[in-house]
Amino acid sequence: MSKPASPRKVGEKEALAVATSVRGSPQKLNLVAGLIRNKKAGDALNILQFSTKAMAVDVRKCLASAIANAENNHNLDVDALVVKEASVGKGLVMKRFATRARGRSARIIKPFSRLRIVVREQEAE
Repeated sequence: MSKPASPRKVGEKEALAVATSVRGSPQKLNLVAGLIRNKKAGDALNILQFSTKAMAVDVRKCLASAIANAENNHNLDVDALVVKEASVGKGLVMKRFATRARGRSARIIKPFSRLRIVVREQEAE
């Protein structure tokens, strides 16, 4: 008697990858995620490869993982993949203190973000 398998979090012909602890604010990460929404997977990888934003490195890793999941786990065609969803959420926030002049201190916040990328196999038109 084992517990039943959990249902899929995404639909058929879709694959998912999640980056749980991306170092940086959700606002900055969402700017990069907006560059790849509704683009073909190959084009999105090229956009991220040549982007000047620092967050593009982590988004590219997550997108590559989603493409690999689609190919290896769900037997989807890599050339027909489209980025259906690239959503960003808040993660934990590390709080640190820095000493300032006259015995004061200032709080430094170091935010983390979550990134969820869903790729879908597009039917030939």
